[in-house]
Amino acid sequence: MARKNLLGNLSNPAGEDAPAPAKPRRTTGAIGAVSQQIADLKTRALAEIPPELIDDAGLKDRLDDDPDGLAALVSSIKEYGQQVPVLLRQSPTDGNRYEIVYGRRRVAALRELGMPVRAMVRVLNDRDLIVAQGQENAARKDLTFIEKANFARQMVENGFERKVICDALHIDKTVISRMLSVTDAVPYPIIMAIGAAPSVGRDRWLALAARMQGRPLEQIIDMAQGQTSDDRFQAVFDGLAPEKLPKRNTRKELRTGAGKPLGEVSRKGDKTVLTLKDKDGFDDWLIQNLDRIHSEFLKNSGE
Repeated sequence: MARKNLLGNLSNPAGEDAPAPAKPRRTTGAIGAVSQQIADLKTRALAEIPPELIDDAGLKDRLDDDPDGLAALVSSIKEYGQQVPVLLRQSPTDGNRYEIVYGRRRVAALRELGMPVRAMVRVLNDRDLIVAQGQENAARKDLTFIEKANFARQMVENGFERKVICDALHIDKTVISRMLSVTDAVPYPIIMAIGAAPSVGRDRWLALAARMQGRPLEQIIDMAQGQTSDDRFQAVFDGLAPEKLPKRNTRKELRTGAGKPLGEVSRKGDKTVLTLKDKDGFDDWLIQNLDRIHSEFLKNSGE
C-alpha cells in the first residue's frame, strides 16, 4: 500500500502542500535505487505553481516591455491554455517561493489571467540558473542582436568565463567577441534608452558608437525619441550624424592686382588645390615663405 501511495503522488506532483519535486533520500541498495528513480520522475514531471509565489531571477534578457506582445500572449493562453511550461527553481532563501529561470512573459501572462503556472521545477544554483537561461535564449528567434549581446555582457560582469558563455549561448568565441565589442563601445544607459531595435545589427551599432565619440551621454540619451526602439535608434543615429560641409566653388581663376592671370584655385570637399603660373618665381617665393604666412594667419585669427 505504501508503494501504491508513493507512486500515486507522481500523477499529481503539484499537490497543494508540496508543488516542488522531492529530494531523494540518501540510501543505498535496492531502496535507494527506487528512491532515486522516483526522484528522477518527479524532476521530469510538471507542477502547477500559483503565480503569486513566483519571483524574478537571473539576468535581464529583454530590453523592451512589449505590452502588445504580452497582450497577444494573454489572449492566446486564455483561449488555448498554456502550451509550453516554464522552468523554475525553488527560492534559495524561502522554501515556499520559486524563481523564474526562463518563461518570464508566460508567467506575467498567467499572473494577469489569475491562472496557475505549469512549470518544471529544478534544483539549480545561481550559476546553473544563468547558464540554463542563456541556453534557452540561444534557441529563441525573437531576441534581437543587442539583447543577446547585452546578455553576454551581463554574464561577463558576473564572472563567467568565455567558454561558459559560448556553451550557454551556443555560439563561438568570435561571435561573443563581436557582441561584446558593441556593448563595450555603447554605454548600457544608451542601450536601455534605445531598446531592443530588432532591425539593427552589429555593424550599425558600431557605426553608432563611432558617431558618439566626444558627445555627452545625457545629450545622446535625450535624442532617443520615437514610438518604437527602431525609431529611437534611427533618431540617435541621425542626431549624431556629422555636419555636412557647405558646397564650395569648384574652380576660381586668380589674377594679379593689374588683372594679369596668376593661376587658379580649385576646391573639392575639404581639399583646396592652388595652381600658379610659373613665370616670375612667385611660386618658389610662396613655398619658401609659407610657414611665415601661416604663422601670421594664426596670429591674426587669435590661435
